[in-house]
Amino acid sequence: MQLARLDVSSADLEDLPILVSEEDRPLVIRVSDADTVTILAGVSAQWEGSWGVWLRASEEYPASLIARDVKTLAALIEIDHVVIEADYRVLAHAEVVEALLSNDEVTLHNAVASITAAYNRPAPPRAVCVWSVVGDTLVHDARVLRRREVRGAVTYFAD
Repeated sequence: MQLARLDVSSADLEDLPILVSEEDRPLVIRVSDADTVTILAGVSAQWEGSWGVWLRASEEYPASLIARDVKTLAALIEIDHVVIEADYRVLAHAEVVEALLSNDEVTLHNAVASITAAYNRPAPPRAVCVWSVVGDTLVHDARVLRRREVRGAVTYFAD
């Protein structure tokens, strides 16, 4: 498995569909100078194919809001991967996001959230793989992707 992260500014988005069409692996987008979800929602009408988003969890942007935003974005464009970055307890943040991207009732208590009988319906129309950033690796369940190389604005991760 391979995953590529594309770091862009909001101004770079005009050329993004050309860059994406040249990639043969899942592409996760991180916008450096604006809210990633808002920017991607604004350009989604121009895009085709599968995408991923790289988001940073924090006290100001908790995992529950990330899940809400990913669910909304997934209604506009095909989202297959979400990468969660955080200064602390990233695995707990990712656990909350993953749980809230289902149609199921969520009861979950961990280091970053206490959720009882919550719903975040409807779930995204496609299954979303939630990754955690741990150092230079991406982790999802038992799968680990290591950062392999950086070429310009693209960082490649592979197992």
